[in-house]
Amino acid sequence: MRTHYCGQVDSQHIGQEVSLCGWAHRRRDHGGVIFIDLRDREGLAQIVCDPDRPEMFKIAESIRNEFCLKITGKVRARPAGTVNPNMPTGEIEILCHQIEVLNPSITPPFQLDDENLSENVRLLHRVIDLRRPQMQKNMQLRFKTARAFRRFLDDAGFIDIETPMLTKSTPEGARDYLVPSRVNAGQFFALPQSPQLFKQLLMIAGFDRYYQITKCFRDEDLRADRQPEFTQVDIETSFLNETQITGIMEELIRTVFKEAINVDLPKPFPRLSYTEAMQRYGSDKPDLRVTLELSEVTDVVKDVSFKVFSGVANSENGRVAALRIPGGATLTRGEIDVYTQFVSIYGARGLAYIKVNDVSQLNETGLQSPIVKNLHAAALKAIVERTGAQSGDLIFFCADKAKVVNDALGALRVKIGHEKGFVNGKAWEPLWVVDFPMFDYDEEAKRWVACHHPFTSPKDEHMDLLASDPGKCLAKAYDLVMNGWELGGGSVRIHRAEVQKQVFNALGIGEAEAKLKFGFLLDALNYGAPPHGGVAFGLDRIVTMMTGAESIRDVIAFPKTQRAQCLLTDAPSEVDEKQLRELHIRLRQKAETQVEAGKS
Repeated sequence: MRTHYCGQVDSQHIGQEVSLCGWAHRRRDHGGVIFIDLRDREGLAQIVCDPDRPEMFKIAESIRNEFCLKITGKVRARPAGTVNPNMPTGEIEILCHQIEVLNPSITPPFQLDDENLSENVRLLHRVIDLRRPQMQKNMQLRFKTARAFRRFLDDAGFIDIETPMLTKSTPEGARDYLVPSRVNAGQFFALPQSPQLFKQLLMIAGFDRYYQITKCFRDEDLRADRQPEFTQVDIETSFLNETQITGIMEELIRTVFKEAINVDLPKPFPRLSYTEAMQRYGSDKPDLRVTLELSEVTDVVKDVSFKVFSGVANSENGRVAALRIPGGATLTRGEIDVYTQFVSIYGARGLAYIKVNDVSQLNETGLQSPIVKNLHAAALKAIVERTGAQSGDLIFFCADKAKVVNDALGALRVKIGHEKGFVNGKAWEPLWVVDFPMFDYDEEAKRWVACHHPFTSPKDEHMDLLASDPGKCLAKAYDLVMNGWELGGGSVRIHRAEVQKQVFNALGIGEAEAKLKFGFLLDALNYGAPPHGGVAFGLDRIVTMMTGAESIRDVIAFPKTQRAQCLLTDAPSEVDEKQLRELHIRLRQKAETQVEAGKS
């Protein structure tokens, strides 16, 4: 039906007759001449409808926005003074010979160039929203990014293998989405949170290098970078160590960014241990574009009379950290109050500060703050030295459990850094974070839980700590982060059944429970399982970063809202009683409502 896409016709085609198909983006009547901007996925072409062809012109007069059209005409140069250098087709226009209305359109719910649309309106009318040029560009970039992943992995000898969507519930991570079985009454499948166990089984089966671009499902609270279903580039390989795996994956990400958006990432990516990342940035996914850093002062305030500091410094797992803001002495009391309110989101009970008016006088004359009189000279000297504070700076402090301090000051560092311009000017700052803890202690459950997942291998030198001191055990785990986002994470896996059992024991998973939940894995490990490891990259997050979008919903064709709903299809929704009976399910809420109605 067409010879070209609208956005691909340029000055090389002048004099040629072309046929285009697309949608009427805009129609303009200039007193006898009608202009139609015809749009398809590749861009816009300006169509000129001249009254010299009355039959065609009559059709042009009836056209409205979003009519689906086929247009045939001759390409010509735009008249002098009308060239649009901002468009690939800006040097040409098409003199229309024929118009065919393939399908008219009712008035759309919004103009496609309206930039002030609420997200709910966009998601309710997602089909129309996806026609907007920005969304077309986002989805095209998503395709290019996925294609770059596939090309690299195909060429590197990885095999694309599908794993099941209906699998066993293994509630050792986020909450599962459950699927009731009609055939097996009272039993349930789970949608996969990750193909983790299956890709390990594929390594044991001898496929050596596997990948899959696949959907994963997690029934968890949503944020801007979370969805109940998301797309993951899942990768596993055998007979490679941590350094070798991260080396291949690093080259993969460099290639993807180059092919998708023509960005040259550094070589090699810097590496930082988890411990150092938390100490310096308060985060295991630090935004290295921000030049501010945290300073450790816990040890120097243990004996000060300011109990807010000394009490925390002498408590178990307490941390007192400082954040120096160059030139921050000019911050107003109102600004400081706003930042104090901000850190309360992360559980911080307050934000102490010192304004450094004169760094040569480490007393109440040179240092302005209510807390200075409660800090002895040695503590003040150490604080100034460790933060590198100069006259005119401000130092923020947070004292609490280490997690609260890290979360609060880590977030404040990023907020102030971007607001006040403490950034290094680089667009992309990738980083490998390595040497993660194997376990984290869950105070509520009173047991150890896996930091990554329970199939991650401990460091060889820490194997003995699994039984004696799990909290000191480090993992062969690694995350790739960029600009404050985690792009992907992975680890070398446990490939010996006896080590896997030790990890389960450390997690409080007994032999019977391990057999019930993971017996198929433990059995498979006994058949000469090779050393193996891998990584999973979040495709949605990577494309979101590339586009500069505020939410991953802007790079997913049909996303869910923050309430995990699809406004377009009105899902989830009720199902009829017959379907529930076939699945051997009775809704408690409905049953209780009926009982109450009977009483009345």
